[in-house]
Amino acid sequence: MSKAEKIKIALIGNPNSGKTTLFNLLTGLNQKTGNFPGVTVDKKSGFCKLPDGTVAEIIDLPGTYSIYPKTLDEQVVQDVLLDLDHPQHPDKVIIVADASNLKRNLLLFTQIRDLGIPLILVLNMMDVAQLKKLNIDLRGLSIDLGVKIVPTNSHSGDGINVLKEALTQSLIKSKRPFYDTYSLAPKTIDKIKEDFSLTEDYRAYQFAQQSVRLNFLSQYQKDEINTIKTNNGFYDVPTQSQETLGRYQLISDIVDRNIINSKDPLKKSITEKIDAVVTHAVFGYLIFFLMLMLIFQAIFAWAETPMNLIEGGIAEFSNLVKDVLPTDVITDLLTDGILAGLAGVLVFIPQIAILFAFIALLEESGYMSRAVFLMDKFMRKFGLNGKSVVPLISGMACAIPAIMATRNIESWKDRLITIFVTPFMSCSARLPVYAILIGLVVPNDTVLGFFNLQGLVLQGLYLLGFIAAIGSAFVMKYILKTKERAYFIMELPGYKIPSWKNIGLTIYDKSRTFVFEAGKVIIAISIILWVLASYGFNENFQNAETNVRVEIGTQATDEAYEIALNAYKLEHSIAGSFGKFIEPVIRPLGYDWKIGIALITSFAAREVFVGTMSTIYSIGASDDDETTIREKLSEEKNAQTGEPMYSPAVAFSLMVFYAFAMQCMSTLAVVYRETKGWKWPMIQMVYMTAVAYLSALLVYNLFS
Repeated sequence: MSKAEKIKIALIGNPNSGKTTLFNLLTGLNQKTGNFPGVTVDKKSGFCKLPDGTVAEIIDLPGTYSIYPKTLDEQVVQDVLLDLDHPQHPDKVIIVADASNLKRNLLLFTQIRDLGIPLILVLNMMDVAQLKKLNIDLRGLSIDLGVKIVPTNSHSGDGINVLKEALTQSLIKSKRPFYDTYSLAPKTIDKIKEDFSLTEDYRAYQFAQQSVRLNFLSQYQKDEINTIKTNNGFYDVPTQSQETLGRYQLISDIVDRNIINSKDPLKKSITEKIDAVVTHAVFGYLIFFLMLMLIFQAIFAWAETPMNLIEGGIAEFSNLVKDVLPTDVITDLLTDGILAGLAGVLVFIPQIAILFAFIALLEESGYMSRAVFLMDKFMRKFGLNGKSVVPLISGMACAIPAIMATRNIESWKDRLITIFVTPFMSCSARLPVYAILIGLVVPNDTVLGFFNLQGLVLQGLYLLGFIAAIGSAFVMKYILKTKERAYFIMELPGYKIPSWKNIGLTIYDKSRTFVFEAGKVIIAISIILWVLASYGFNENFQNAETNVRVEIGTQATDEAYEIALNAYKLEHSIAGSFGKFIEPVIRPLGYDWKIGIALITSFAAREVFVGTMSTIYSIGASDDDETTIREKLSEEKNAQTGEPMYSPAVAFSLMVFYAFAMQCMSTLAVVYRETKGWKWPMIQMVYMTAVAYLSALLVYNLFS
């Protein structure tokens, strides 16, 4: 193999087989995320340098149990493997199987093996297999399966170097198929091979089985296959059932021959003992609630110091830039626009990192699946499928992939309800808004000597979103009529010690995404907002200096004049005019025109609220003002009452508004894409806006 050569290697396996951890070990930080061509399904790929110098692109395909897809994610696996012209069609395949559960994992392996793609079988989680006292004859298993086997432990990294070395070698295709599908439909297979220039029997057989789902086939080709099937008496379902049963019979014989289980069948495993507690009808819910409480406590308690350092550092750097550069428009844009917007991004990295660290920890350990299982019975009472729990929990990170995750829900009614209510779950983009407002009005005190009061309020906001979600789902259950019945089937993986490297990569990846994806939007809007807030076309703005001098008198100091002038210009700028325009609508909520500007801009992305306020208050401040955004907000006065603008009534009203309001434009777009029309996105936006407005109005009046 040439050292300059680049190859594509697909990483395929069942869910919970340790595939993602293995992907991280192979690629490290050299990863990127995108979408598969023509499909809105996440694609993770990364690069790995093999021992002979070959650069391999590792493509992490969605987890699947079989080559026969039931969801859109699994459809991607089928398209990549069966379409020889697909951009991601691999030169080699790594099949990742859970060594502790081979009978289930090997079905996918046997199917891909019969497609004739060079492959390696990785027996992952060998440590778990040893704990279960499974003695695996690797040599005998390799001979019987006709494939090179590499045992690995993705937690410790054992076997990774051996795997990289094996990938440099020529992988010989087995001449004999694992399962003889040719005998099931010889005439159909021969004709499809001839007409479509195929060499493998199983690939031709899959064309017959899956022609309707194969997106790369034209309608003419699909019609041609249907004609061949009809002429030769080929029937999809019974043939597929016969094939699957036949494969499992062969797999069972091979596994029984090569794996000896020396465990006492009467002795409970560690997993079973833990599950008896964490899935208990009472203790299970208590543990889950305490787990959430720990997360929200940590988000405030652990992030406070690094947030102060970041915020203070940016304030000092901004002041330094003002001292070094000349006083002109470019300097103002850099300090009041770009750096102020940047502060609204970077200051929340510690909290974002802590949130995703806990989510990754729960997933890596195996607890997240138990939480989903535990909530299934509870969720059904509100008209949600057990599978709805996954999107709702995912919605705590971001609503967009959470809504896309509803594709695993077979029932149209359950899927639509889940899509409709998922945006009520507080995503990570709302966290900066909550954090800044909670920090303004909630004391950083402890309750009962342990619980941080700010963390309890944050948990309450997340709980409020969840209550709104299930309450709305309960109402929709009676509005949408259907006779469909949904079932919840979910695999509970074994517990394992989390891979700290994998958690670190997850934190890095999510924080980087927040900075570069959300950050780009925030910085762009900050620059646009700076322009809109720095210029105006009305007479008041043009005559600002004269008008301010008349208002404050000639006896005022230069500093007082400068502060008054900046505030006056902002109020009569283009941005100020927008805020003034919507102020009558939001005034009953306690908001002024400055908050109105933030409400408009934050529809692009919720976290833009903080960047907007940073820009607005930086523009309205004097040139030598080094105070941070939190200090500026706390010092802001209500123009009508003279009291602090961000009183508990206003702050809690804003928190509730953001807890219920539609998250962002991107969420609306993905709802449109998933429901294939504007009907449900528009209903969703009107409904959530009404709930947000009325709830914020109620909260403001209660606290006033």
